[in-house]
Amino acid sequence: QVLVVESGGGLVQAGGSLRLSCAASGSIFRLNAMDWYRQAPGKQRELVATISNSGVTNYADSVLGRFTISIDNAKNMGSLQMNNLKPEDTAVYYCSVKIFRGDYWGQGTQVTVSS
Repeated sequence: QVLVVESGGGLVQAGGSLRLSCAASGSIFRLNAMDWYRQAPGKQRELVATISNSGVTNYADSVLGRFTISIDNAKNMGSLQMNNLKPEDTAVYYCSVKIFRGDYWGQGTQVTVSS
């Protein structure tokens, strides 16, 4: 059994910052990668950022330069630092971890950016 839990969402004004955290626990040998997705109301879920266990990162164009993804392999945890937030960043943010048995998802955390 693998459990993935996100935290750190909330309400912030445009231009502000939030830091999301993702913790994975259970039958995990090691994290192979961690992804952050988001889904806004009425829109499809989109990939925001990815990081491999060796630290290779990729970002969606819409967040490049504003968001930073990180991973702590020893603790099976990761984070998404979000700076200069915009109203269009409002969404439910989901963490997905890749392990040897497959992909596991958290329940999501709401991020709301007011203008």
